[in-house]
Amino acid sequence: MSRLPFELLLAMRYLRPRRTFVSVITLISVLGVALGVAVLIIVIAVMSGFDKEMSDTILGFNAHLRISRPGATITNYTQIQEIVAADPDVRGVAPFVTGPVLVRRQTDSGQSSVWAPAIRGIDPFSETNVSTLASSVRIGDFDLSGRDGILVGTIFADRLNLTLGDRIDIYSLRHLKQLEESRNTDEPELDLPDEFEIRGIFDVGYYEFNSSILIVSLENAQRMYDIGDSVHGLTVMLRDPDLASTVRDRLEQALGLRYMITTWLEDSPLLAAVLVEKNVMLYILFFIVIVAAFGITCTTITFIVMKTREIGVMKALGASDRQVMWVFMGQSLVVSFFGILSGVALGLLAIHYRNQFLELMRRSTGMELFPASIYGFTQLPALVIPSDVMIICGGSLLICLAAAAFPARYASRLNPVEALRYE
Repeated sequence: MSRLPFELLLAMRYLRPRRTFVSVITLISVLGVALGVAVLIIVIAVMSGFDKEMSDTILGFNAHLRISRPGATITNYTQIQEIVAADPDVRGVAPFVTGPVLVRRQTDSGQSSVWAPAIRGIDPFSETNVSTLASSVRIGDFDLSGRDGILVGTIFADRLNLTLGDRIDIYSLRHLKQLEESRNTDEPELDLPDEFEIRGIFDVGYYEFNSSILIVSLENAQRMYDIGDSVHGLTVMLRDPDLASTVRDRLEQALGLRYMITTWLEDSPLLAAVLVEKNVMLYILFFIVIVAAFGITCTTITFIVMKTREIGVMKALGASDRQVMWVFMGQSLVVSFFGILSGVALGLLAIHYRNQFLELMRRSTGMELFPASIYGFTQLPALVIPSDVMIICGGSLLICLAAAAFPARYASRLNPVEALRYE
């Protein structure tokens, strides 16, 4: 004899395919749950992949914390570095100077190409502890030595048709100040623009950084903004980015109220937006599973109508309300289990072949469904997190069981006399 409870055995007996309309409804219910679970897994995995790729890219170039002094520069930045580096959760600290500049590129034809990016002055030695810039140089070297070394992004280089060894002119805040001062003199004297040589071309994987940020040495940036031996702020890389708020609170107590400390969530709202969208999509797409669960409700009701006589017989032989209820709850459990299992398999298979599918659609329709120029990624990212899959499977199972609970409870409360009266 089988060791399974008779409720489950009876439920599985009722679910055996017999080429009836009920079997078709059962199959549709399984497919509905499978599609709902598969869509949930695919969408959440893609959102998680976006989140991870953007976090690795943005936080690899912009650190987890940024320390600045509102309305002023930081003159004692070496002392601040030592205080910050003493925190056990801090992995690295580096000073920076940043601001807008005007770039002019003289072409061989005599025409000038002009662009207005942002300049970032860094200390090459400490920058390797807070960013992936050094490892992101694709052409040339991570070389900022001398008064004319500069690194540019791949998009910026393409716009101005720049290669290694080319030279560009940069007008900075210092030149603007001189222009304002020269208005009050009869013979204005203006410095020539700062001339830089392209030493390296980097690709950090993010369109905005590759197109609008230029990298120079800290000394050159200080000279451009005429701030002497001071900096605009410090970037801090943590051992765990999720501890940004906690470390910020500790550093605010150690540094005092004169300094403003912002976290990566405040400096990069796009990352926070992706995380919020992922959670919202999880809740919204659960409605697909709820719709599929109505199929289970219809199947259970159909079974109850068809098995009214059997329910009366079981109750007459002494079956309790709970046992009758679990016969139909067992049916829902089996349908839900196979639907969820099929949905997980289908979702993981679709995620594995996602880029091949996009390539097939591109060849078939001629449309780029995931253009790299917009999203900044050459392939559709996806990351399957086991906890997300468990939440989806557990939530789907609860929804499906809840969908069958009402008709199953109705069946358990049937009066055996009424059930057998017309049989």
